[in-house]
Amino acid sequence: MSFLSERRVLLTGGHGFLGGSIRAELARRGAREIIDPSHHELDLLDGDAVASFLESQRPQVIIHAAAVVGGIGANRDHPGRFFYENAMMGIQLIEAARRAGVEKFVCIGTVCAYPKFTPVPFREDDIWNGYPEETNAPYGLAKKMLLVQLQAYRAEYGFRGIFLLPANLYGPRDDFDPSSSHVIPAMIRKFVEANERGDGAVELWGDGSPTREFLYVDDAAEGIVRAAEAFDDGEPVNLGTSEEVSIAKLATLIAEATGFHGEIRWDTTKPNGQPRRRLDVSRAEAAFGFRAKTPFTDGLQRTVAWFVNESGLVATPQK
Repeated sequence: MSFLSERRVLLTGGHGFLGGSIRAELARRGAREIIDPSHHELDLLDGDAVASFLESQRPQVIIHAAAVVGGIGANRDHPGRFFYENAMMGIQLIEAARRAGVEKFVCIGTVCAYPKFTPVPFREDDIWNGYPEETNAPYGLAKKMLLVQLQAYRAEYGFRGIFLLPANLYGPRDDFDPSSSHVIPAMIRKFVEANERGDGAVELWGDGSPTREFLYVDDAAEGIVRAAEAFDDGEPVNLGTSEEVSIAKLATLIAEATGFHGEIRWDTTKPNGQPRRRLDVSRAEAAFGFRAKTPFTDGLQRTVAWFVNESGLVATPQK
């Protein structure tokens, strides 16, 4: 029997993009019971409510995937909210879990926690060697404080908390809202809508030079659940592919996937974000056997197909 088949698992954020994939992976791996309250059923910013919920439900494992997230624009517009809500949700949940005797806590961090000029590939030991990129620093630092809390609780209380650092996620069911979406869903929507209107050009933020590493959401969920089952150490662990692609190349790939043949224009008055991102993923493979398996072009095609189906728009070449 697997570790999870004998345990009640509380999954926060289970109704969100990543959470939905984690819930499916937990079920596939035979978790005995999955508790995944909606925001209306459990407000993680209410410390008393969190403590009462854990007291009544008695989960043995918690996977904390709930977060307030967004792209560069959303981070720039809401730095206070992104810092406060991400920090407080995690801090209160970890403390309540300790008090409730939760056996294991899995915390989902962010690649945004790394310093702006981290040497490539990003190694977990470099996470404290500088300040994060300014536009997403409040979010990245809020998440990184949860790593500090988990390490402190492990040292003082023997609390078994682990901290995972996934690369930029993408896939079906992502957030395609222009005000909050990350780069892949934002581009997909722009190119598909440009096709629908017959536009001859699409304008994108920055100059296209930064690089990013992207992890398909179902692969991320597999890595998270593998870690929940088999990993127990205080050091953070990267989850990714160790492959980077420039934003300019990404735009070209998405244009091809959506059938857009117009001009791509770069608005250099808008921020680029962190210059480069590529993770060293050797620790995850060595510690719990995780290696991402979805080729990037396949994942893009699935994501485009999902958006086209959901939106009712058309991804076809312009006439």
